[in-house]
Amino acid sequence: MRGYFITGTDTDVGKTWISLGIIEALKQQGHKVGVMKPISAGCDKTANGLRNQDALLLQQQSNIELSYDEINPYAFEPAIAPHIAATQNNIRIDIETIYQHFQSISEQSDYIVVEGAGGWLVPLNDFQSMADLAKRMQLPVVLVVGMQLGCLNHALLSVESIRATGLPLAGWIANQIDPDMSCIEQNIQTLSQMIEAPILGQIPFMQEMDAHTIASQITLPTEQTSLRPNWAI
Repeated sequence: MRGYFITGTDTDVGKTWISLGIIEALKQQGHKVGVMKPISAGCDKTANGLRNQDALLLQQQSNIELSYDEINPYAFEPAIAPHIAATQNNIRIDIETIYQHFQSISEQSDYIVVEGAGGWLVPLNDFQSMADLAKRMQLPVVLVVGMQLGCLNHALLSVESIRATGLPLAGWIANQIDPDMSCIEQNIQTLSQMIEAPILGQIPFMQEMDAHTIASQITLPTEQTSLRPNWAI
């Protein structure tokens, strides 16, 4: 299976726009790119049902015709933790249901880009997390590090947890979400020294996000990097 599971050091660190940039970069290489936002919270009511803005952006960026329900099988209106939103709606998020959609989209794609919700260990139900979903999909992981105060701890803890699943960390992307962050270059240098995976891009703070601009600043992982098993410390 060729593709990437995009996770982040927290919510609102730019996972969607980094995903859009990766999709654009893959399209520029001539690939058919499928997309998924398996779980979303913070959806708008529309005539066609609940719709999440991030999932709609992914749908628009894909060059494969996919229905919204394929891309986002679990959509919830309140912008709260997915497992709480699911409980409030008497729904249990089921990884196998998501995996069936994932398989269907993968069969139509050269690559599939899956954007997680929140951070790596966001709960999905009483005993499973986003990490369990990524492990079921067996995709290399790309970690989006939101560059702000506290990001070193968040990034290194996320890397340690990704490593524990046995999934390959294809690389990480430094996304500046705080325009006034101090010592950003020193922070990136520290992470580069401590994360045994390549930095795939350094995205400056942008008032207006653009997938083409982000794509131009990303180096896609090599096949060898993506499929390499995780290292031991």
